[in-house]
Amino acid sequence: MELPGHVHTLVVGAGFAGIGLAARMLHTWPDADVLVIERAPSVGGTWRDNTYPGCACDVPTSLYSFSFAPGAGWSHTFARQPEILAYLEGVAADTGVLERVIVDCALEDAQWDGRVWQVRTGRGALTADVVVAATGALSAPSVPDLPGLESFSGTTFHSASWNHGHDLTGERVAVVGTGASAVQFVPEIADRAAYLTVFQRTPAWVIPRLDREFSSAEKRLYRRFPFVQKAFRGSVYGFRELLGGVLAHATWLLPVFTAIAKLHLRRQVRDRGLRRRLTPDYTIGCKRILLSNDWLRTLDRGDVEVVASRAAAVTPDGIVDGEGIEHPVDTIVFATGFTPTEPPVAHLLRAADGTSLARSWAGSPTAYKGTTVSGFPNLFLLYGPNTNLGHSSIVYMLESQIAYVLDALHGMRREGWTAFEVDADVQQTYNAAVQDDLRSTVWNAGGCRSWYLDARGRNSVQWPTFTFEFRRRLRRFDSENYTVSSR
Repeated sequence: MELPGHVHTLVVGAGFAGIGLAARMLHTWPDADVLVIERAPSVGGTWRDNTYPGCACDVPTSLYSFSFAPGAGWSHTFARQPEILAYLEGVAADTGVLERVIVDCALEDAQWDGRVWQVRTGRGALTADVVVAATGALSAPSVPDLPGLESFSGTTFHSASWNHGHDLTGERVAVVGTGASAVQFVPEIADRAAYLTVFQRTPAWVIPRLDREFSSAEKRLYRRFPFVQKAFRGSVYGFRELLGGVLAHATWLLPVFTAIAKLHLRRQVRDRGLRRRLTPDYTIGCKRILLSNDWLRTLDRGDVEVVASRAAAVTPDGIVDGEGIEHPVDTIVFATGFTPTEPPVAHLLRAADGTSLARSWAGSPTAYKGTTVSGFPNLFLLYGPNTNLGHSSIVYMLESQIAYVLDALHGMRREGWTAFEVDADVQQTYNAAVQDDLRSTVWNAGGCRSWYLDARGRNSVQWPTFTFEFRRRLRRFDSENYTVSSR
């Protein structure tokens, strides 16, 4: 497919957000003038990129799928990466989105010129009436700038860019980071490596992952009676919303979860000293709660060492910890997460005066309803500021945003709007209310420093309350809060 000279709606990114929006646009308007550009050679987003051993979803599969394409063939209650990728590829093909995608086409720059977006990509230039940034919050791996890293004589890579061509068998492997990806791949590589050294800056609360296989009978039932699957999805959603309410606001119930996590730790780790190193000193839920049935057990192995210190520097033959002790290793795997408060796409989106979105945010992202930004007309952000969750599925939040975007596009068609920009005071008032709601939550008041907090110490990541409240607020495009231009 050739890059057109102009398109009405340009979607940047072909992961869950981009595929979901384009699919709903084509369902609503089969003639929709929509184009999706993707920097990689194929669709799938984070589920295409993250192929590390054991990669799986930590949200129930029932929720981690589009409501318009629930899928009846999932193998587990917590789906594995290959299944999720195949699912996204299938949705893109079945809905006609794949025909609207140009791959190997990275966004290089996009500036609003007062009338349209002037866009430059790796395949050429075009203009667009509307730009939708659907690049996600987990698209840019974060690798710490450790002194001496360039001198390391072994192999290094990030878990989000797993080097499958490198054999870890018999090697001394260092894992830097103990977050959501590490708890999945460390148990998978422990048997291959000769010795594992895990650098833990801050321990995490870990509870069991209640994972099981869907039976053949369940799959047949879902295929034959879709309403049964819909009802099951609803029950899982309801339970998760209750869980979210507890995590965010009912802090008096958090000791129950703490007790579960401590029991899980006691059952899987025999060494009392190691248990102490693996016990957090902050309130459960302040950082992301990790789900695993074998992470703690793996750390208790004789050929695995937990260094309760940051990785301070790298030498040609190893890593030096915060105490100045060098640990000889052959391979370093960084499990250090992403940069959700500093998305790379923000550097590429520019207002009419040339100011980038990143510069406008100055390290502390804000948006109206997580979706639009004052000063940047005809721009939508999917998975924008303060839309992340600690209990449920981001897909639900994305579908809420998609409905908002579709209503705005409907207004462009029906009313002849050419441009819309959220009023600055409306955006400021909205974000002040969100921050006020976050103040008493465990993410803000739990006594930890997490990736939810940006460079200013402000929580610009989490949504503070129930997801159905977010959906209610985005049920229609509230043009009265925008400056709207018409033909």
